[in-house]
Amino acid sequence: MIEDLTTGPIAPGSNLLVEFTGASQWYNASFTIAAGWLKTQGTVGYSCSAHSPDEIRSKLDRLGLNCEQLEREDNLHINDMYTATLGQKSKEKFAPPSLKVADLSIRFSRDIMRRPPEPEALILADNASTLARFNDEKSFVEFILTRSIPSAKMLKYSQIAGIITGIHSPWVYEQFEAAVDGIIDFKVEEEGKTTRDLMRIRSLRNVGYDREWHELKIGENFEVTLAK
Repeated sequence: MIEDLTTGPIAPGSNLLVEFTGASQWYNASFTIAAGWLKTQGTVGYSCSAHSPDEIRSKLDRLGLNCEQLEREDNLHINDMYTATLGQKSKEKFAPPSLKVADLSIRFSRDIMRRPPEPEALILADNASTLARFNDEKSFVEFILTRSIPSAKMLKYSQIAGIITGIHSPWVYEQFEAAVDGIIDFKVEEEGKTTRDLMRIRSLRNVGYDREWHELKIGENFEVTLAK
């Protein structure tokens, strides 16, 4: 979906920031992007904060995938951050013990930063803003800038992380926007009696792109595509 609006491929190791309004189609778009990547034989790590792992599997299965098989073959990793938001212990294979950045930083250093390069991998975070509920603003930003973003560059995987617009201080958005390779916006716009789901690429540093707003089409299986 994103590369439909670029003049060439986005290089492995790129970090993209999605800023989305709460009513936008970002979540469904993230499932669509993950499904498209998996269908091209890539691997996906989906960090879910806004949805349970079973919801993620249900959404991806509706998009024509077999999540049970993909997880068994190690092509799909669902990182369950959602259960920690409820104060419960996850039963998933991949899940942090807490959402405190001190704990997450240890996990990154021990388990993630030591992996071999993964240029065929896509890492998706549905809602990184969730971390701000469990950490002060400075710690939240420092974790993203010193762990999450550098990991993609070091390991050569593509990373797309969503944050909600308008709930953090301007300092947070400026820090993130300065650190990433591209910024994508999702929103809902009302025009009279019409409601339109929209997306645009606001900025990309390493490839040409169309920066106009584009209307989105939502399929019966909640697949998100650019409206023709």
